[in-house]
Amino acid sequence: MMILAVACTSESSSDGGEEAASCAYRVLYQDRTYRDVANVEFAAGEKLGSATIPPCEDTGGQDKEEESGEATTAYAVDGISPKVAVAVGDSPDDTTLVAAYSGNKLPPEIQELIDGS
Repeated sequence: MMILAVACTSESSSDGGEEAASCAYRVLYQDRTYRDVANVEFAAGEKLGSATIPPCEDTGGQDKEEESGEATTAYAVDGISPKVAVAVGDSPDDTTLVAAYSGNKLPPEIQELIDGS
């Protein structure tokens, strides 16, 4: 299985300085920052509460409404502590797995999910 890792980047165009930007998908939940993990089978469980998808900060041009980020819902991931990973989305059936990395290292519990898929 493959893990998607995307870093913040920006490129200046040669036509006068408009910037194109992309940011890593991050989620803030209970004072922890989580990053997405792609192509992993998991089951979302009970609703844990609200989480925030922070705005991309690499362009410097956010308006006041975007500064606080986008609200989403965090769900437990069956068999994994919320300190390690949560699922975020509109419903348990429509979620994205996000994990709290240690530096750039994937938590071992998530690696086990990947290896078992």
